[in-house]
Amino acid sequence: MSGPERHGPPGTPYDGNGSPEGRPAGERRDTWADDLVTAGGGPRAAGEAGRIDAGRIDADRVRPPASALAERALFEVARVIVGQDRLIERMMVAVLAGGHCLLEGVPGVAKTLAARTLAAVVGGSFARLQFTPDLVPADVVGTRIYRPSTESFDVELGPVMANVVLVDEINRAPAKVQSALLEVMAERQVSIGGRTFPVPRPFLVLATQNPIESEGVYRLPEAQRDRFLLKIDVGYPTEAQELAIVYRMGVRPPAPNRILDTGEVDALREAATGVFVHDEVARYAVRLVAATRDPVAHGVPEVAGLLAYGAGPRASLGLVAAGRALALLRGREYVLPGDVRDLAGDVLAHRLVPSFDALADGVDPRWIIDRIVAAVPAPRVAPEETGSGGKEDRAA
Repeated sequence: MSGPERHGPPGTPYDGNGSPEGRPAGERRDTWADDLVTAGGGPRAAGEAGRIDAGRIDADRVRPPASALAERALFEVARVIVGQDRLIERMMVAVLAGGHCLLEGVPGVAKTLAARTLAAVVGGSFARLQFTPDLVPADVVGTRIYRPSTESFDVELGPVMANVVLVDEINRAPAKVQSALLEVMAERQVSIGGRTFPVPRPFLVLATQNPIESEGVYRLPEAQRDRFLLKIDVGYPTEAQELAIVYRMGVRPPAPNRILDTGEVDALREAATGVFVHDEVARYAVRLVAATRDPVAHGVPEVAGLLAYGAGPRASLGLVAAGRALALLRGREYVLPGDVRDLAGDVLAHRLVPSFDALADGVDPRWIIDRIVAAVPAPRVAPEETGSGGKEDRAA
């Protein structure tokens, strides 16, 4: 299924087939870190309005159905999962932005149930991988198998070749298994015996980990953490929510219904890429990321000694892509600075490398992000510049 027709702003080069910058008409941007910049490294042609590859989609034909469809999927997950509204919203952001999602929380807070429910709602093939210390890469990506009948080797693909892959307890597998998963997440392909096999589209990895375990766990390497668009901290429900869980799940737990199929997920992702991003909003996202690398220059000297390394450019791409997805999910055709601000902790916290002092003092990376967000001023975007039809972000 090809994506919906796209209409670019004046000055955006098109190839005549509804595809910007010479991209084949049937080719979609499936990953949140896909080329938001030109081959030369600069922003795409922004036109007069100062947008980043807005790729505006006909609002009457695409936008309202896309928002409504995404909202239906969101509510279907919420019908099963009680008291984790933020978790559900963020997982849907990952789906729309084409990124992967890391869920971290203590046992029993519905991490695995939420991932399984989302997989059922978005449709497509589903696979669950239970990571254990004795796992080997072949258990994840597949291996070559000798067939005596034909006296030849065949490739047996692993369970990772699915649209939605749930990786349970990802930090329990050794480094070689995590490296095998990293290639799939980063390149969206599997290499076995000199052959390359692309994963199905769309492709989404939902991984869970338990932060309180210390025995038999392996810390995720920085390169793999950077491949997750979002890291979501899953907390305890309130007493009222827990009582609702008891009533809802104690007799006959509700079963999720499929709302989307793979073609509709692709269409929603294409719609998300067309959400308007003002130049000032994009600059705000870049300033937040740059502040993690040079806190003093951005007015946050109190966190300078707490960071060994900050977030890289992939974090800026992630903030913009996730902001577009969040705006679409909330029924808007434009990204507000508040969207970027709301997502900053989930996009940036797991990418930071704390200093020894921060580790010794037990400083939470999200506290560092909160200080940066408080110090970096958000832009005030005029209504006519957002294309919001009279709406404006009031957070200056």
